[in-house]
Amino acid sequence: MDMAVIILAGFFIFFMAINVPIAIAIALSTLLALLVSVDGGPALTTVAQRMAGGINSFALLAIPFFILSGQLMGQGGIARRLIEFAKALIGSLPGGLAFVNVISCMLFGAISGSSVAATSAIGGFMIPAMKKEGYDNNFSTAITVTSATTGLLIPPSNILIVYSLASGGVSIAALFLAGYLPGILVGLSLMCVCGIYAKRKGFVSGQRVPLRETFARTVEALPSLFLIFLIIGGIIAGIFTPTEAGAIAVLYSLLLSVVIYKEVTVRELPDVLLKSVEITAIVMLLIGASAAMSWVMSFENIPQQMSAGLLALSDNPIVILLMINLILLVIGIFMDMTPAVLIFTPIFLPVAALMDISSLHFGIMMILNLCVGLCTPPVGSVLFVGCSIGKTSITDIIRPLIPMYFAMFVVLALVAAFPILSEGLPRFFNLID
Repeated sequence: MDMAVIILAGFFIFFMAINVPIAIAIALSTLLALLVSVDGGPALTTVAQRMAGGINSFALLAIPFFILSGQLMGQGGIARRLIEFAKALIGSLPGGLAFVNVISCMLFGAISGSSVAATSAIGGFMIPAMKKEGYDNNFSTAITVTSATTGLLIPPSNILIVYSLASGGVSIAALFLAGYLPGILVGLSLMCVCGIYAKRKGFVSGQRVPLRETFARTVEALPSLFLIFLIIGGIIAGIFTPTEAGAIAVLYSLLLSVVIYKEVTVRELPDVLLKSVEITAIVMLLIGASAAMSWVMSFENIPQQMSAGLLALSDNPIVILLMINLILLVIGIFMDMTPAVLIFTPIFLPVAALMDISSLHFGIMMILNLCVGLCTPPVGSVLFVGCSIGKTSITDIIRPLIPMYFAMFVVLALVAAFPILSEGLPRFFNLID
């Protein structure tokens, strides 16, 4: 094995082990590997150029827009209205409060584009409410954590934009549509877990919300839900690009939060903007550093070597696909989603192409796979946020998480086995051949 490859992998693992921030770990290990490859001189300049080039993309402009839109939505009273809307629809079913939690996380995650925001906003309301109704606190936290990840599949989703960049330009509009069915399937599978839990615990039907109250709650929630149709409808109709859709989402969120719902004041806007800038800076640093590492891996022919290695183990497409998914599951446990997508897409996508798996289908499968890692220790960001809100520990929450992991694995297997689940909607709207 080439010395540069050993240095790249070895120092990256070392930096991660001593808790160096992942963006810094990626950049430093890339620099050290490049110092060996090019004998020192141009290494620093090359890394800087590749980092700058990695974020020099028009499509990436959508990310700060959707981040700002999500921040406005998070503080704009959206979560409470979505919860009340979900309660009116399914709150009267046995175990209905758990169903409400899942639906609310799916809706808020889709609107905000952030699983962490969904966990924080919905969990802050639903975990105490479920505990009051007799639900185990660890179960309530676990269902919030897992269902919040659906917002990364159901658009608008920043990680789908990142995958479009890493894959060499897969249509963002097609990716947005492709995420709907898998995201909804994850939500339904988690609701099945909730239904079994409710039956075992003997939860009875809740109080039915009167029709007039249901109508009132629906009217209150409609402006929030309309954002999803506005963004996706506009993109599909060709009215605006995904990047322009991000700007429209900001304007609509601002109007909704400040003018219509009046939950965000003008004085609070600077804090919202500052938080959005902080998150954007972190994401862009990750993208830049990961782009530099991806270039070094290409320079050292690592993707080709990995492809050859996998194909040498077996020529059975099912076995290869199973190995890729197992590797991604392990990667998701130890690495955040954004760098994982940027680093490993160039490695595994060529292998998928050799098996006639489209880059669109592979992307949705990869994102769904890595969603599991967001709610697993040791680096599951959504898991840590959920434990903090639910006032519980990772040790205590693992047991109720196991059946939810199983539900997510079942959906992952279905998506991997049946490409129509990811490609069906884009084909219907003629976004792919």
